[in-house]
Amino acid sequence: MKLCALLLAAVPLPVLAQYALYACGSSTKDYVVGAKLPASGIFVRSSNGEWRHAGFNHPFISAFDFDPREPSVIYTAAGNGLLRVTEKGERWKILTGNDVTELLDVAVDRNQPGTIYFAHTAGIQVSHDSGATWRDVATGIRRKYTAALRVDSRRAGVLLAGTEQGVYRSEDGGAQWKLAGAAGIQVLHIEQSPHDPCFLLASTEGGGLFASFDCGVSFESNGNLGVGRNIYDVAFDPTSPNRIAVAGWGVGVAVSEDRGKTWQARNVGLPSTNVWSIAFDPTQSGRLYTSVHEEAVYVSTDNGQTWRKDGLTGSSIFRMKFIPEAPQ
Repeated sequence: MKLCALLLAAVPLPVLAQYALYACGSSTKDYVVGAKLPASGIFVRSSNGEWRHAGFNHPFISAFDFDPREPSVIYTAAGNGLLRVTEKGERWKILTGNDVTELLDVAVDRNQPGTIYFAHTAGIQVSHDSGATWRDVATGIRRKYTAALRVDSRRAGVLLAGTEQGVYRSEDGGAQWKLAGAAGIQVLHIEQSPHDPCFLLASTEGGGLFASFDCGVSFESNGNLGVGRNIYDVAFDPTSPNRIAVAGWGVGVAVSEDRGKTWQARNVGLPSTNVWSIAFDPTQSGRLYTSVHEEAVYVSTDNGQTWRKDGLTGSSIFRMKFIPEAPQ
């Protein structure tokens, strides 16, 4: 069962910043129901290459995001609600009540302070006061199940939602929605290029990739990659405007060097092509991390040409992202 869906909003990251690689997922290999839950939830990779489990042992973290104005605060979409995580993953606070469960994605509006959206199995909700209060904004979306959210990196209130019936777009913070593409297809993840904010990719369940070149107004099929399979993650390389990577079930890792026109499989050294997540290191060109189902996190220093095990053996990591750290 997929436990974690997508999410980092695509905005250019500070060039001179230091970063920590955060991940969410579960250590599920060989787990027996009724046994003590292995380390699951949030993991952080230190600068010396060691992974640590941070905070509570949580079995279902589906996505996380942060506000670049306050990157030490992480918002996580979890099975029991929207959580605010601080102190490098050690301090947690739930921001929602028991009326919402099974959250699937979360997105912070970079251009509207205090505004957070989350997607769950029954729609989309928004807070404009940093999580103190929430209201539903899924009116106009017929099938409410929403797996993916993305807030435009340039304009407040411009929101994309990945639903069972395709990608929907709102220009007014969810008050009104229009179908943008991938009609009738379950959308699993939406990512925006940090180099060209009008270029977005949406990955789907069985329908391959869909691309937008008009700031999300419309999405069209991007070809045959992943058709009949599930593509769970998309990553734009912050160091190269043309390089993109995707991760999928049965697809493994595929990399494009020409903005998605052509793709090459990059699975040499991976034990399986059942892959959940992918992330480029913004500080070192060519360094790429991926998570193989119930195997480990793997790292490549040559854009996926070769791989080696990096850590978290036996885990399934469903989302990874680099978060800037405050100077020491």
